[in-house]
Amino acid sequence: MEPDLHELLRSLRVWDPRATDLPAFDPAAAPAEPLPLFTRWFAEAVAAGQAEPHTMSLATADARGLPDVRIVMLHGADEDGWSFATHAHSRKGGHLAARPYAALAFYWPVLGRQVRVRGPVAAAPAEEAQADLHARSTGALAAALTGRQSAVLGSAQELARASEAAWERARRAPDTPAPSWTLYRLRADEVEFFQGEARRRHVRLRYRRGTEGWVRESLWP
Repeated sequence: MEPDLHELLRSLRVWDPRATDLPAFDPAAAPAEPLPLFTRWFAEAVAAGQAEPHTMSLATADARGLPDVRIVMLHGADEDGWSFATHAHSRKGGHLAARPYAALAFYWPVLGRQVRVRGPVAAAPAEEAQADLHARSTGALAAALTGRQSAVLGSAQELARASEAAWERARRAPDTPAPSWTLYRLRADEVEFFQGEARRRHVRLRYRRGTEGWVRESLWP
């Protein structure tokens, strides 16, 4: 018998106190810019044992404006923006070529926190993309060298052969370039921090880029 999805959904709860701590968050004490607060929250998620805190949802839109979303890994965040990487010929690479704007979402349930980021996206110089790739694991390089991301796959055997060849090449020549591998940077126009609260009085702080710097605004939950 198949499970009843609606019964399962009704049985679930969020932020079980046995697994989740909901820290207090005072927006008045937040820094003037979003990056220091993001860095602090990221470090606190790591310290709290959040699994894979560096994963994030990346939302893009195609040339017709139809949205798409997937999970990717954060490669860095600094004054130049939030960074992630993919092949230029992948679906998300094609979306960003047509509409160079995206949104990111981080969710750290162990602390009941979310961070949302929106803004224009630009490709970093090719040498930075290659340096970023080669600073990562052999598996990351092998995956990048396997190629043809988002293309239709003929068979599992075809993928296995390409993957084995890519792993061998990555081990033998760890500085092998992957020309289509692209490092993207999202320069935030807006960053929102969400802190869950047990009585559902959630705290939302939005940073919005203005003409003279960042504007901070509290939002209704």
